[in-house]
Amino acid sequence: MTAHSPLMTTEQDSVLVLMDIQERLTLAMPDGVRERLIAQVSILITAAKALSVPVIVTEQYPKGLGPTELALKSMLSATVPVIEKTSFSSVKTDGFLEAITETKRTQIILTGMETHICIVQTALDLQQQGYQVFVVEDAVSSRSAINQANAMQRMRQAGVIISNVESIVFEWLGDAKHPEFRSLSKLIV
Repeated sequence: MTAHSPLMTTEQDSVLVLMDIQERLTLAMPDGVRERLIAQVSILITAAKALSVPVIVTEQYPKGLGPTELALKSMLSATVPVIEKTSFSSVKTDGFLEAITETKRTQIILTGMETHICIVQTALDLQQQGYQVFVVEDAVSSRSAINQANAMQRMRQAGVIISNVESIVFEWLGDAKHPEFRSLSKLIV
């Protein structure tokens, strides 16, 4: 049997982070982006729950931007940490690194918004802390397509691994013989 590539996620090493997917931010996104983001992140939450991948949520200034989208929050257990922040990099927020450290996992899967602000700053800071960072390209967004593309390019150049929902789910599964394969593969349409 060959070793698992260190450039792929595993269900044992991953932590799923939902960054700032909040009501007022999602409503500011271009047409269709809010719906796509919620749908894609929902797939990852469902897979994470089925595979016991820990989830951490951040909320950027919830007093002004509102809570996490109800469609996503309702999928999460009450034990999922929700970390309020004002810093654009979650790493600079009290409780965030502690929540990751508690999981004893090294692969951080980032979803949410905005890609060119909070996602890029958090990704680069997490890398600096020694974590392997994956940004899920079809589960992040920015109000501007140019800013989104620029942030993705910056992160690629910095060595952040850019992936997608389907790749992450199938890397977590690893094999069609996985007991959750049938149910989770149905989520990918």
